[in-house]
Parts: sequence; C-alpha cells; structure tokens
Amino acid sequence: MAVASTRWGILYCPKTGLLGKSKQGERIQRALDNRKVDYDFVQSETSGSVERLVRMMISNGYKTIIIAGGDSALNDAANCLMQEEKSVRDEIALGVIPNGVMNDFARFWDFDEDHVEQTIDWLLLHRTRKIDLGCIRYVNAKGEKCHRYFLNCLNIGMTADIMNLRRQTRRLFGSRTLSFVSSLFVMFFHRMEYKMKLRINSDTIDRKVMTVCIGNATGYGQTPNAVPYNGMLDVSVVYHPEVVQLIEGLWLLITGRFLNHRSVHPYRTTEVRVDEALHALVGIDGRLMKTPVGAFKVDVEQEVINFLIPA
Repeated sequence: MAVASTRWGILYCPKTGLLGKSKQGERIQRALDNRKVDYDFVQSETSGSVERLVRMMISNGYKTIIIAGGDSALNDAANCLMQEEKSVRDEIALGVIPNGVMNDFARFWDFDEDHVEQTIDWLLLHRTRKIDLGCIRYVNAKGEKCHRYFLNCLNIGMTADIMNLRRQTRRLFGSRTLSFVSSLFVMFFHRMEYKMKLRINSDTIDRKVMTVCIGNATGYGQTPNAVPYNGMLDVSVVYHPEVVQLIEGLWLLITGRFLNHRSVHPYRTTEVRVDEALHALVGIDGRLMKTPVGAFKVDVEQEVINFLIPA
C-alpha cells in the first residue's frame, strides 16, 4: 500500500571510525519528532544497500526522499531516480541531511553537518529546484555500454586516487583534517601524471596530465565556479607542476583560489571526450569506480531531478 504523499522517506547512512558509531541518527530523529514531521526512517546496512532501499522507497510511493549521508549515497539515490520514467521522477523531491565522509554537494547549498535542525527547517519549506546531472558514458570490461550519473564531479587521475585515500583515512581517523593531511602525505608516493588525450570544445589535449576534474558543481574546490543548473560542465585540467608549484596549488585549493594556479587550465563545456587516459583511476562523486575500458564521454543532462534547497 502506497504511503501518504506528505510522508518523508529518510534513508540514514551511518559512518563509523575509531570513535565508534555516530549518534547523528538519533539527533536527526529528535529534530524530526520535535517538528512533528511525518516520516519513515530506514538505515542502510552497507554502502551497497543504498540503491536497493531507495528503489524500495520509490516503489512504495514516497514523494519526498531524504538521504542522511554524503556525496556517494546521494549519487546512488540520483542514479536510482534516473532509472525511473520522467513522469515518476518529476513527482519526487530528493533532499539531503549531510552525514557523509564527504558532503561537498550539500555544502554547495549551505547545508551543514553540524546544523541538523537548520537543515530540517529548510527541508520543511519544500522549496525545490530542477538540477542538472553530469553523466559518464563508457564501455566496461565485458564490452557492455554503461553510464553513471554524478551530482558533484568526476575526477580522472591523481585526484581520484586522493579522494579514494581520503575516504579510507576518514573512516580510519574519523577526522576531516587528519584524513586530508594523511592523504596528501601518501599522495607523494603515488603516480603523479598520466598520458591522456582529451577533446574539450575545439581543443585537443594530447599530453601527460596530472588530474582532470569535470564538475557539475564545485568538485571539491577544483571547479569552484560550476553550478548544477546552467546546463554546462566546468573542467579543470591540471598539468604536472614542479614540487614548489604543487604545494602552492594545494594552498590555493584549500583557500578557494584553485583556478589561479598556472598549471590549471579551466574550460566550460557541455561535453568532454576522453580518447585516452592510460592507467588513470576514475572517481565519481568521491567514490572510486571501475576504470572504463577505452575511450569514454562525459556530458550533462539538464534539469532532470527535483532537489530540495534552502530558503
């Protein structure tokens, strides 16, 4: 039996570290109860269960689906929605209560993990905006044509490796700062450049590249001017700098001035074609994905999901 159209489906994705299980779920439920929100609260057992639970919510008729999690859980939810017919998708609003290892897409909208009550107050206003999604279209190891959507960004090369390291170390240390510092330390022992051939607008880039970020949103600071509602993707291609320049680049990234670095080459486009990216890892919304086999394309689909935004 379908649920009432005003009832929220909330999927809580807990995070754990050395300090043990997070109490954020209890805090979220208290805030919801205090505001007399009509909701059902489901907890994911593993990261792999998110898509299954979101599909269950969709099939049961929830019109408001809230992910209490991070970028990867939101990515799973968005990809579930994109499997539905447009008529079904248009009736559903997707929202977020940030509670992940990385919450960059939530942060873009000023949702703060430390201000749960404020987030819920904003969600109660039910103000929605149609947002774009980026999409990677590729062939897998079985020769099958595949695609995967992203809300925040897709990374190719060193940053994909760092994002994966940061996720692992954040789980270990339970601290954003410690995970960032430890990831940077480990980074110096990893491959620093990759042979790539990219086609962006009328330009062809055929050379060694350190990292590429294709952003539908801010891309963890690498595409700071990107917005998920203009039908465009921002792209930052970073050539391999000298060590001193690399340190300078990290500082500019932290301080929000990444595009000012001399090794960063920014673009704005609707499509990126990657003809070659030898041995480069690919990350999507902060999660490492299996490297596509051969060439692949990244483009954007306009205004495809209703997203709950602040007042």
